[in-house]
Amino acid sequence: MGRVIIEGGRPLHGEVKISGAKNATLALMAASLLAKGECMLHNAPDISDVTVLGQIINELGAITKRNPSGALVISAGESLSASAPYDMVRQIRASNLIIGPLLAKLGRVKVALPGGCNIGPRPIDLHIKGLRALGAEIEFSHGYIEGRARRLKGNSIYLDFPSVGATENIMMAATLAEGLTTLENAAREPEIVDLASYLNLMGAKIKGAGTSQIKIEGVKELNGMEYSVMPDRIEVGTFMVAAAITGGRLLIKNVILTHVEPLIAKFKEAGIELREGEDFIEVIGGREYNAVDVRTLPYPGFATDMQPFAVALLTLAKGTSIVHETVFPNRFGYVDELKRMGASIKVDERSALIDGVNSITGAPVTASDLRGGAALVLSALAASGISEINGMEHVDRGYERIDDKLRQVGAIITREYDFERSKRTLKSDIEGRSGRKISSIGGA
Repeated sequence: MGRVIIEGGRPLHGEVKISGAKNATLALMAASLLAKGECMLHNAPDISDVTVLGQIINELGAITKRNPSGALVISAGESLSASAPYDMVRQIRASNLIIGPLLAKLGRVKVALPGGCNIGPRPIDLHIKGLRALGAEIEFSHGYIEGRARRLKGNSIYLDFPSVGATENIMMAATLAEGLTTLENAAREPEIVDLASYLNLMGAKIKGAGTSQIKIEGVKELNGMEYSVMPDRIEVGTFMVAAAITGGRLLIKNVILTHVEPLIAKFKEAGIELREGEDFIEVIGGREYNAVDVRTLPYPGFATDMQPFAVALLTLAKGTSIVHETVFPNRFGYVDELKRMGASIKVDERSALIDGVNSITGAPVTASDLRGGAALVLSALAASGISEINGMEHVDRGYERIDDKLRQVGAIITREYDFERSKRTLKSDIEGRSGRKISSIGGA
């Protein structure tokens, strides 16, 4: 738990190196369960989502650890369990990615229905539909998903929506299935391509990743592999907006430009100056930029994860903008917090009407999800005065040392922790171990 205090109104200047992609890393970790032997993931970010999934994998009987260089090492071994603990699975939605690998490797799985950010319904039905098409018997019982399959068999599968998670789960399961699997209307996100590249190095036979049709020819086994995780395109977008919204200038390194083309296009439309290189982008923020309209779509459209950053930026644009959210209906949950800072935004179901204002002011606000929380941080950087952002544990799920990175480019940001909550937890732990009541911790 914790919060950050930000003194805003200061342009950011300097260089930022982007970490490995959260969403890619989680899928690669799940895929490592399929392998015989040790897997090593370089550039895997040190964030809470990765830590939690690592703990889940360890509970399954595998070994997950960081080596001295910081790489994430995963060894599934020969004695994997098919059941994942509820208390961990409920913390992270990506825990559903272990279903396909466990079914394929062990022929059985029992996993609690996953948790994650409250940004709207994200049903797992497409995952289940695909796995059933591969021959798995799957039931829902008392909050758990239970599946069995002697050996999965290839099939033709059509996804009603190009779900990233479903595409990843089905693709991983199909690598060890018997025969050919053809996945139609597959997700095309860069994270899908990264996962397919990793699986192919491990010995899988996957073609078409990055297009709407993916073909997977099943193999008998996969082997451990060393791999470097792709850069995090959502973090790139975060720092692009950080430069623009503060009127600063940031050189953002370790960037794959094609991954952020929709955001680049909107920056140019808004009149924000950019300098693009082979593996970097520099944002030169100005005092004024124009309103633009944004519609979120599956890749290669404008990413829903970047929608909150766009709204934060457009609160200070010249004119009126409309942002349409087509993926997650509850993604505007952070807007009321932006309004506390002086933003003029009206939300009507899946659309936000944003009238640009000249300035916003610092205020106490609370993050309720990962990307909405990051938007509050961005607005706080641009606001005059001091902002207190609570609920930073949501933001920490997806960003590696975000306060340190911002501090290095000129932000005045301080991390504070909930000492009273920590003392209550410590008091409870001591009472549990000693069997006696204590009055207080630290004299409070």
